[in-house]
Amino acid sequence: MRRKLAAGNWKMNGNAASLSELHTLHSLMPQNPPQVVICPPAPLLFRATEAARGTGIQIGAQDCHMQHNGAFTGDISSELIADTGATFVIVGHSERREAHEERDRDVRKKAQSAWESGLTAIICIGETLDDHEANNTLDIIAGQLAGSLPDGVSANNTVVAYEPIWAIGTGKVPTLSQIIEVHDFIRSKLTARYGLEVADMIPLLYGGSVKPDNATTIFKADNVDGALVGGASLKAEDFAPIIAALANS
Repeated sequence: MRRKLAAGNWKMNGNAASLSELHTLHSLMPQNPPQVVICPPAPLLFRATEAARGTGIQIGAQDCHMQHNGAFTGDISSELIADTGATFVIVGHSERREAHEERDRDVRKKAQSAWESGLTAIICIGETLDDHEANNTLDIIAGQLAGSLPDGVSANNTVVAYEPIWAIGTGKVPTLSQIIEVHDFIRSKLTARYGLEVADMIPLLYGGSVKPDNATTIFKADNVDGALVGGASLKAEDFAPIIAALANS
């Protein structure tokens, strides 16, 4: 059975005081929760791993450099992330792809670096509004999967997150049938490349304006194994109902 996973991406939000939300979240989680990962800004990683101790909540970073060390001012390596006690890292988020012009091959190298440091890579893919309206979604997804995922993918080192760019932070959410179509397509592509035994165990997350009031519907899709949540993960009282919906799906 594939693991269920709820990941919260705090983006460039929060501070040391915000880490109290981890204990609040722990107190609000259902009896048998799915795997929960919180990805705060990089300066909070060490304190976040300390704050999460004993809660079962895991900590992840929002990005890593493809190299383990070197003259890369302002960047953070996967080795440094692992050294904080974090166990996950997001790579290829649309905001990185757009604002920092990251290409699929960059994302692939970052994922490989994450694996080498013992981290699980949450690899993000997703289409723009123009691609969506031109009915190019599946072509874009196929290309990103082929270019962003290294060989050697397994359920232990990789999570794939589908985030339609046009839905992130906009309040717009694809229909359930659209979400099902894309997630089924992703699973089929993973199966063709890595084989059924591997592909069937890789968690697929949906991201893009996931809220407590739509989570239950989204998690009805067979190949949606969880969510990558943005703003709604900043407050425990908003994130906890999403986690509960996943636990009950």
